[in-house]
Amino acid sequence: MSQDNKALFIIFGGTGDLAKRKLYPSLFRLFRKGNINKHFAVIGTARREWSDDYFREIVAESIETLHPTKQEINDFTSHFYYQSHNVNDTEEYQVLGTLANRLDEEYQLDGNRLFYLAMAPRFFGTISKHIKSEQIMTETGFSRLIIEKPFGTDYQTAEQLNHEIGAAFKEEQIFRIDHYLGKEMVQNISAVRFGNNIFESLWNHKYIESVQITLAESLGVEERGGYYDQSGALKDMVQNHILQVVSLLAMEPPTIFSEEAIRTEKINALKSVRIYDEQAVKESVVRGQYGQGSLGDHSFSSYRDEPGVEENSQTETFVAAKFMIDNFRWAGVPFYVRTGKRLTEKGTRINIVFKSTPINVFREENDTNTNLPENILTIYIQPTEGFSLTLNGKEIGDGFNIDPVKLDYRHSQENLDNSPEAYEKLILDCLKGDATNFTHWDEVATSWKIVDIIRHTWDKETEQIPNYPAGSMGPKCAFDLLEKEGHKWVWEPDTWYKNKGQLKD
Repeated sequence: MSQDNKALFIIFGGTGDLAKRKLYPSLFRLFRKGNINKHFAVIGTARREWSDDYFREIVAESIETLHPTKQEINDFTSHFYYQSHNVNDTEEYQVLGTLANRLDEEYQLDGNRLFYLAMAPRFFGTISKHIKSEQIMTETGFSRLIIEKPFGTDYQTAEQLNHEIGAAFKEEQIFRIDHYLGKEMVQNISAVRFGNNIFESLWNHKYIESVQITLAESLGVEERGGYYDQSGALKDMVQNHILQVVSLLAMEPPTIFSEEAIRTEKINALKSVRIYDEQAVKESVVRGQYGQGSLGDHSFSSYRDEPGVEENSQTETFVAAKFMIDNFRWAGVPFYVRTGKRLTEKGTRINIVFKSTPINVFREENDTNTNLPENILTIYIQPTEGFSLTLNGKEIGDGFNIDPVKLDYRHSQENLDNSPEAYEKLILDCLKGDATNFTHWDEVATSWKIVDIIRHTWDKETEQIPNYPAGSMGPKCAFDLLEKEGHKWVWEPDTWYKNKGQLKD
């Protein structure tokens, strides 16, 4: 039986795209499962002049794809209230506080309040300050703040933002959301590592050749061109999602699987990531921007032709990097990462490439090739979820020709359809006060220090960044990055299309 969590949700930016696409459907899933039931209420706030009834219609529309019954719609939306609100107007916070107190009493919420800032980060400090000064926080229950990325644009702005929020909320009250940490298979990284001695005993520089992390998107920037052109792939993906995955893969085993112990080990792992000087950035990090391209029967325009993008934009839509982790476990093991838009396929996957056996005892007498194919553990995160492990077996027939075999497991579509969506899981975690899958300030700060030097180095460069054709897997320099050290990307979805003549080199 699910617990009926008591809380008042106050969503700043309640008319926005995030609220409609993610927050309201996630709240409905929690409602349907009984995680919230009678003792919850939601206040949506924004500048628009909406009535409660109109707000409830919008909420009902946002959950249509979940096929609710009429009774479910009525029961769920009856908990929703709207308050027109200017974030800079102190008096309007007082009105908001009065409504919050009334709903607290009406729904018996015990003073539990969850503030969700689904707005631009420039408003975070102002809203936090007023929540405290106008006493919308309560003394009786919990007060928790959920904020979305981007958390700052570099270390300095992030530190200033954290100082502003920290003046109103304690660190343990702040939940910095990274929806990647809510994905089932990202959370499964720890289960794979710490639940299987076959892997954890090999999870070090003695047995692992390289670690590869790919977050590929097949779409372009779509309607986000204006925002994306001020951000780029480095800040949009590497500073948060990718470095969070790196920390989970690289961390030491926690003494116990608790929020504090996991956070400590993740922070230690991030602090062990080598911070490059400018020369090392040029050698270890590359970027690209997609140009025109075609894949099969589909043709794509270039990034610079997207709506909202500057005509001569130098913003990167692709990043590949080699990170080194300077500790005993990972000495000498490269962590290769790449992320980009308009790539061949959408997919997030991790490849753990194990070292080959020292010598190929099966080779012919005069064969100089001493290397066997590598064993590779793949963790599939999206769009499919599961694992595969490539092992070497004997080819059927005479002789001892080696034939790599893939042991493969994918979650069924039924399991995927029934598994909680990332935002649903993270909101429930916040209700329970569990910050394990949220980002601590120390993680944010360390991540910014890692990427700031990369950004500063690129800002000094004047040459055109390398283009890659839309539909490919990125610029040539991303492949050269690995090849110069005798490695290659394990996942190459573009190869099939090239072999069929549907994608040019």
